Amino acid sequence: MIKEALQFITGLKEASMDPKVVTINGKTYCDKDLKRYDTRPLADPIQASTLTALLDYIWNKSDEMKESMILHVIGPTKVKLYSGLDQERRREELFCVTASVPNYRYDEWYDQERFLIEMQADFEMQGDLSVILKVAGNVEAKTTANYGDDGVSQKTTIKQGIASKTDVVVPNPVTLFPYRTFLEVEQPESQFVFRIKDNDGRPLFKLVEAEGGLWKNQAMKRIREYLEEKLEGCPVRDRITIIA
Repeated sequence: MIKEALQFITGLKEASMDPKVVTINGKTYCDKDLKRYDTRPLADPIQASTLTALLDYIWNKSDEMKESMILHVIGPTKVKLYSGLDQERRREELFCVTASVPNYRYDEWYDQERFLIEMQADFEMQGDLSVILKVAGNVEAKTTANYGDDGVSQKTTIKQGIASKTDVVVPNPVTLFPYRTFLEVEQPESQFVFRIKDNDGRPLFKLVEAEGGLWKNQAMKRIREYLEEKLEGCPVRDRITIIA
């Protein structure tokens, strides 16, 4: 306790002393952290969830645009508008857009009802979605586990009408168009592994991504192309560099 008290007192003494500035090899150093009060304050970025809002800002607030601006497509769900470097070598973030997309849980099992709801709410009605809905919506309980599984394809039994049934091969891989980027651009397609398993007589379903995230590059490319198209003819277009 005595040692700690002495260290505390020593710290108080050092804190009360004036800062020392030294120059070593042409570099200036100070023994204290100092806060500058002569720097120009930076604005807080405007937050939005659509690319339309960002474009409205650029078209209608040209007086706030600096001589050099950067539109940075950071990812499939985020775009930021920065100013060029100022005298302090800093950039001002003026606008930030974060897409609001469904939170579908890939590589997780869903029961039949929830899976059918999520597939219709989180995916565009194209590609192999109609096939998946037909299989998942009509699968006969207690049948999937009775068939061979080679790790890629499965067999199951689906209901056809009131009394008839038929064996089908579960499609794999499947091509789907999930909502994973801004709605203003075309959603990129991806391939998925579609799996079914039996859980005490109830079928469970899941989708597993099968392309290593290549869709992200495609989505970012489409966002950049969309911004370039919509900013054509804008008074400040020549000041803006779009990167993705």
